[in-house]
Amino acid sequence: MRILPFSICLIITVALIIVLNKEWQVGDKSLPPIGKFVSPQHGFWQNAEPVDKDFNDDIKFPSLKDKAEVYFDERMVPHVFANNEEDAYFIQGYLHAKFRLWQMEFETYAAAGRISELIGEKAVNYDRERRRLGMVSAAEKAVTEMEKDPITKSQCDSYTAGVNAYIENMKQSELPVEYKLLNYQPEKWSNLKTALFLKYMTFDLAGYENDFEYTNARSVFGLKDFELMYPIGQDSVDPIVPKGTVYEKPKFEIKIPVSVDSLYFGNKDSADILHEKPNKENGSNNWAVSGKKTKSGKPILCNDPHLGLNLPSVWYEMQISTPEFNTYGVSCPAAPGIIIGFNDSCAFGVTNAERDVRDYYEIKFRDESMKEYWFNGDWKQTDFRYEHIAIKNKPDVIDTIAYTVFGPVMYDKRFRGSRKDGLAGDRTDGKYYAVKWKGNDPSNELMAFNRLDHAKNYKDYSEAIKWMHTPGQNFVFACKNGDVAIWDQGEFPAKWKHQGEFIMPGTDSTYMWQGNIPQDENPHLINPERGFVSSANQLPADPAVYPYYLGGSFPPYRGLIINRFLSKMNNITPEDMMKLQTENYNVFAEMAMPLFLKFMNTDSLDETEKKYFDILKKWNLRDDAGEQGATVFTEAWDYFEKEVWYDDMTKTSLPMVHPVESVLLEAVLKDTAFKFLDDIRTPKKETLRDEITTGFKKAVAALKPLETEGRLDWERAKDTRVTHLARLGPFSRLHLPIGGGRHCINAASEDHGPSWRMIVSLTDTTEAYGVYPGGESGNPGSPYYDTFIDKWVKGEYYPLWVMNKNEVSDKRVKFVMEFGK
Repeated sequence: MRILPFSICLIITVALIIVLNKEWQVGDKSLPPIGKFVSPQHGFWQNAEPVDKDFNDDIKFPSLKDKAEVYFDERMVPHVFANNEEDAYFIQGYLHAKFRLWQMEFETYAAAGRISELIGEKAVNYDRERRRLGMVSAAEKAVTEMEKDPITKSQCDSYTAGVNAYIENMKQSELPVEYKLLNYQPEKWSNLKTALFLKYMTFDLAGYENDFEYTNARSVFGLKDFELMYPIGQDSVDPIVPKGTVYEKPKFEIKIPVSVDSLYFGNKDSADILHEKPNKENGSNNWAVSGKKTKSGKPILCNDPHLGLNLPSVWYEMQISTPEFNTYGVSCPAAPGIIIGFNDSCAFGVTNAERDVRDYYEIKFRDESMKEYWFNGDWKQTDFRYEHIAIKNKPDVIDTIAYTVFGPVMYDKRFRGSRKDGLAGDRTDGKYYAVKWKGNDPSNELMAFNRLDHAKNYKDYSEAIKWMHTPGQNFVFACKNGDVAIWDQGEFPAKWKHQGEFIMPGTDSTYMWQGNIPQDENPHLINPERGFVSSANQLPADPAVYPYYLGGSFPPYRGLIINRFLSKMNNITPEDMMKLQTENYNVFAEMAMPLFLKFMNTDSLDETEKKYFDILKKWNLRDDAGEQGATVFTEAWDYFEKEVWYDDMTKTSLPMVHPVESVLLEAVLKDTAFKFLDDIRTPKKETLRDEITTGFKKAVAALKPLETEGRLDWERAKDTRVTHLARLGPFSRLHLPIGGGRHCINAASEDHGPSWRMIVSLTDTTEAYGVYPGGESGNPGSPYYDTFIDKWVKGEYYPLWVMNKNEVSDKRVKFVMEFGK
């Protein structure tokens, strides 16, 4: 009789073991094995850090050359003191892994097109697009370049060894919670993973283009109207290098193809491509004021890069001190060195250059095998790369990618792209498009930041930035000797007007890039008479006189208002710069509001509409939290734009992109009878008054549901959030009460904005301040996970403590990690 109950217990036990250790599929989502996930010893409970957790440690690794120390201050910012650079980078890799391991590896999975391994087949098109762009092969080339140079090879090797030292000694209970949720384990780190991360950032900052959409617009509207809708430059622009600057005759002569009118501008072909792009708002602000405009008589440098607002943050704040250099700032988990910061002599920062370095060519293959393609009068042999895409709980997919003289064939009959809603699939138009992208060229951008970390003067800075090929960046610089400077730096193709804005013929070399703009002809300034340099992603130079075609899409308004403020300011202090970095004045609205006030048909408004118009009239043009006018204005302008462009944008079902806001604003300021105001779907000829009034009425209908307790406060309507990188709601910070917006210096939008605010006054003893919307730990269960967000929301800053080795007993030191052999 005992056998029966024993058998039942055995069956139940075995069943429980199977059930608790099996990953379960619920719809399109996977649940981790429940037993492992809730295990008291190893499960998610272990990720909850106590407030009083002790981070003091004595760590031994035989690969270290000497002793080293890490002092953590009260914000958990590490101050690394090492006797040589190899140990410093080893420790940086160890710290990045200890506090940000899941983040840094997840981003390399994203770069390599490996997300399907983690979440299944819904990510296959995303992965295919990354691989077809050439992200992995580009990273492989970057590793070759980094390892050619003994400096960056040593830097990467040491960093990689530090990451792996942490991974190899990590307990299962210390595994970041995201690994437990997604049920996978970290891989061994490599220099290739660092290169993949750098390419991930390259794509984010230099991967945006509108070539397919512009091709369709040219085909629908013709070149003349295309230039009205997508002009280069704006009347209001205040470029990085001021108007009035005289340029010498260009060193590089660009030849325009003879066939350009018939084969390019007059081409009526279209392209049905749906692909995901980086955020077009990826930009930043930076400026440096010389000592003649500051109270201290010394330069002040400021930088706030605008990126996606994520947790864990893209940045990890730290100090690295060795006998060779002593640098403080923010690093990127996954890469060695300080990216934006300052050392004992100078400070440096970046904004995105916004240049177009990604073009497409239509390829003519002999047949569907794609083994040969027609180029310069002959059939050329195609190279192939076979990408094995592993898919969670599904068989692998092998994607065959053809490589041409231009680059990889990104879109063909089997693939028309991907986008966030997952729509993608086969194409039937029989066309093949190869991508030419500067991010695929061999380069070693890591050296630029290595040399900036060591820089002592303008010469060091100017030599360091030459290593930056892609993404192009506006490097701002200030030095204790008084110099301030800015370079629009990158390896930019020298193009003729409109080259690469449409798909180009790929049957010969006629339309290939002919070379690069010489580095010394990139726009730049050093110690200008006006006493400051600045950039905010606007045009780097006046396109009417700069000798090379700039292309791209450049937002003008932040640059305009920054220069307006800086021109008027004197006796500047760091506190003045804090106020400027968090300034919410909307200069775009300043220019647009007179149109609403003049052309609104108020007689046609009902009582509710008049109430909202009254809010708009009383608005102070500031996007501050609590302002209702900012909400009404934003909605009114958006609907005005829709009234103007919708009839034109729906002429075709093919993908097109709306003209940017500055186009409509500047067009109607110059011509109140702008041709696109008329709705071509109606017999009536619509006027500016019609479009503004109709748009406003629709805006009011959209605004009513947004009211909270009878108010339309801007911060609630905008609803800024800092979202977990895997979009895990409980690990995000939502509904943040912050002002600002895309046309303000404080460019905090819904999920994008200032990712690091830094102010550096280069006095004899450097005075610096900073804050970012996150925390030093990537663990959602840590008290240091989102520590800085509230201060960031309020526009407040932390003093940045550049620690000296003789301050080890300072009360700001909270924990010490000692490293040795």
